Amino acid sequence: MSPSAELAKQFREVYLSGKWVTNTNLKEQLSLVNHEQAMSKVGSLNTIAMLAFHVNYYVAGVANVLKGGSLDIRDKFSFDLPAIESEEDWQALLNQLWKDGEEFAALVEQLPEEKLDEVFVKEAYGTYRRNIHVIIEHSYYHLGQVVMLRKLLTENLVSAS
Repeated sequence: MSPSAELAKQFREVYLSGKWVTNTNLKEQLSLVNHEQAMSKVGSLNTIAMLAFHVNYYVAGVANVLKGGSLDIRDKFSFDLPAIESEEDWQALLNQLWKDGEEFAALVEQLPEEKLDEVFVKEAYGTYRRNIHVIIEHSYYHLGQVVMLRKLLTENLVSAS
């Protein structure tokens, strides 16, 4: 398997379909969450919907670069969740996540091996390989938060506000 295909596989495992490292993935966990749970606050923590948006904000932003575009994302906007007022809005966000996730994986899979070690946008950001690894690690980090929030909300261990 090529290095690009291996990275794409690792991304798909955390985002869409894997169970290798954590025995779950974002798609599985978020699919178990309804609109009400997605928008429920647990203390001062981010909501599940905010975390889902946040993770995908970076996936979509880096995908734009992989398609030959510019890096237009900014950290200060990464939690600017659009209004999620219904189950339909929540499902639309999830569908966008899965679409963007599959597109990202396909773009990574198609990267020539030599591109992985080239500078990603500017030298301070490291290489394409590093940025793809960061997307994978970032997704695992927030997957853990989603799992914990979902457990807290579904097991009524906290009162959501």
